[in-house]
Amino acid sequence: MTWCSLVKNTWKIFEVEQKLMASLSESPTYNLKVVINETGIKPDTLRAWERRYGLPTPNRTGGGHRLYSDKDIAIIKWLMARQDEGLSISRAVKLWQSLEAEGESPLLAPEYQEMSSLVVETAVPHSNQIDDIRAAWINACLRFDEASAERILTQAFALYQPETVLTKLLQRALSEIGDLWFHDKVTVQQEHFASALAMRRLNTLLAASPAPTRSGRVLIGCPPHEDHTFAPLTLTIMLRYRGWDLIYLGANVPLGRFVATVESIKPNLIILTAQQLYTAAKLFEVAQSVALEKNVMLAFGGRIFNTVPRLRQRIPGYFLGETMEEATQTVDRLLSFGMMPPTIKRVPEFYLKAVEIFRDKQALIEGHAWSLLKADGMSYEHYTNANLHLSRDIYAALTFGDIEFLSAEIAWAEKLLLNYSMPVEVMRQYLLAYHMAAQEHLHGPAELVVDWLSEVAKNPALAETF
Repeated sequence: MTWCSLVKNTWKIFEVEQKLMASLSESPTYNLKVVINETGIKPDTLRAWERRYGLPTPNRTGGGHRLYSDKDIAIIKWLMARQDEGLSISRAVKLWQSLEAEGESPLLAPEYQEMSSLVVETAVPHSNQIDDIRAAWINACLRFDEASAERILTQAFALYQPETVLTKLLQRALSEIGDLWFHDKVTVQQEHFASALAMRRLNTLLAASPAPTRSGRVLIGCPPHEDHTFAPLTLTIMLRYRGWDLIYLGANVPLGRFVATVESIKPNLIILTAQQLYTAAKLFEVAQSVALEKNVMLAFGGRIFNTVPRLRQRIPGYFLGETMEEATQTVDRLLSFGMMPPTIKRVPEFYLKAVEIFRDKQALIEGHAWSLLKADGMSYEHYTNANLHLSRDIYAALTFGDIEFLSAEIAWAEKLLLNYSMPVEVMRQYLLAYHMAAQEHLHGPAELVVDWLSEVAKNPALAETF
């Protein structure tokens, strides 16, 4: 080995040691629950080690509760690893003590680096501030580092109430990652990875939630075609921790089954959430069936009602609020005291007729548009993906009685289509063909759809937005 190589290798070792030691904070941070979850050690075993051998040496709060540091956790893992190699705990402790007596850190001894490197990879943030913990969790998710992400969540739940972790860590983190995805700064795979980890933790919390202590049963779920379940599942957990009896139905609940379930369990309140314009229209249909026909109190919320506030006036129910905290307070008031009936803006008869005409002619429009686009060489995959979103959103805007609701959802649809690798110029080509087909087949009240498409076709900026 050359002198240059020796220096380079020595510097690398130094860097690894510095990284490791920097990650092993001696600040007392974690309670016993965190240590057990992180290491798998039994509480009685850990107490015995501390009492007999003085390893580890946790600090104590004013109330006498143990608080452990990153270094304490590393020591426990080191001792457990020596046991796995066949040493008794007493011999493992003596080995630790002898290495320290020789001036060597047991965690940095070359023969034990496998355990040390694991500690570095799964290090948690030093700060206990929720914003810093959230940033660390996002960073771990974007690196696809599952072990670190899970450990960070474990730390967060040990330091904060579940409601705080759910709203200020997970919900905000997924929102931030979603914004990064929308602006092409992270991939859809990174966004899905983070969502999957969050949902797994939510399902665990749901299974461990306490039994209800307050009277009043709540049915919560998503309307047909709505697959985004983070919001309703989070709200379910938060309300269960407040003592309410929640029945969680999950994603994409068909209308018929929803009505049958309502008739069977007779809830005091129904909660529905929607993220997109089309699923909000399906929520509207469910609300009419259960709130108006079955006379059951209904509350609703979701992304689309935050971005298009005027939609709230169409739903025969109570808007939950723009945040999860507001939603829990609204449910508390509805079940405890009741609220004044909301003012509902009825859909004009003109629009009801337009919906019927559009539904009747939709297949003809789509077939005509495809014949035009096929001749121009558009791929069928691009066509079907675009058709799915535009046709659904037109139906939704007509259902709500305001064609301008369609404009509000265009940017979101554009991003979804870009994820299907559909270029902007192809989107504009599709809109022009769809406009020509609609002009041929839509008449009477449904001509307002033709007028809207005409404005899009005339305005290059708006067309490119789609």
